[in-house]
Amino acid sequence: MKPFEVKLVLPVVVPLLEVVKELAVGLKHSHAATPELPGTDVIFRDLWKGELLLGQNEDLTTLLELFDDEFLKEGVVTFDEDNAELIIRACSAVRLRLRERYLQVLGDEALETGEVELAKLTEATRKAFMCYLFLATLQELIIQRIEGTLLPPDLH
Repeated sequence: MKPFEVKLVLPVVVPLLEVVKELAVGLKHSHAATPELPGTDVIFRDLWKGELLLGQNEDLTTLLELFDDEFLKEGVVTFDEDNAELIIRACSAVRLRLRERYLQVLGDEALETGEVELAKLTEATRKAFMCYLFLATLQELIIQRIEGTLLPPDLH
């Protein structure tokens, strides 16, 4: 996958990054989804869970590094073959936590279709939902590029 850049609107994205950063702190010590390995050795299961948590933390670090000081000046993030999958996984972890913590009231169908009456949501739920959509959009852009359905910017 060739690297590609995405220009984001800072006044829209920066408040959403606050939500991502807050949830990333909590995800450093707990899995986004509870891993289950029934019938396995306790030591093996604990090692496996530990490795999953280390991987999740690496993914989240990669995601947060996209939004560094340079991003805050330019509003541009760059995706490449080194960070694409990690960012997709980190977005999934944060989206799972958003769903669990703030968005259960909306239901899965509303979350996936985006058909939500924003005016009826509390401010916290609205911000969480917008963050959920933002991360889903990042994932979709990366997946489209990986699959070759998103043309490089120079071919548009």
